[in-house]
Amino acid sequence: MSFTVRRVEAGEWERVRELRLRSLQDPVAALAFLDTFENASAQPDEFWRQRTANAAPGGPNAQYVAIAEDGEWFGSATVIPSQTSAGRATALVVGVYVADGHRGAGVIEVLFDECAAWAADHGYTELTLEVHVDNHRAQAAYERCGFTRTGEITELANGREYVMARPVVPVLR
Repeated sequence: MSFTVRRVEAGEWERVRELRLRSLQDPVAALAFLDTFENASAQPDEFWRQRTANAAPGGPNAQYVAIAEDGEWFGSATVIPSQTSAGRATALVVGVYVADGHRGAGVIEVLFDECAAWAADHGYTELTLEVHVDNHRAQAAYERCGFTRTGEITELANGREYVMARPVVPVLR
């Protein structure tokens, strides 16, 4: 399977919305995301325009999308500046999604490597993410990509989540 991973452009807000709504319909979305399909689909166009502009070049965040040869958007990861509970500056990866049928093809690795490159360009030394304690599929994928548990557990609206981290350098395979 051939695909491209690139950063979103500000004018692509409709595609960003479509992919986000698709991700929120995934069977494990309730564990994986702090949002619901119902809430996200009710957001006005301006919300999506602003969200996309914030993740496009020139914005404070970066959203990377995986695009198939036929133009289908099927994967995404967003990286944002953050701080750990210990006060360390970190690049937090959120909204990680690869559509069923595209998993296991190396997409998530490329998405994380792009997030790591953005983080390195902004002076961060690690990527962090949070994953629900019951989302074993995601935990296995993140471990395969070089993330390890930090020992920290956060309590969020959707339950307990492990904090995982990895250096910003791409993992060599």
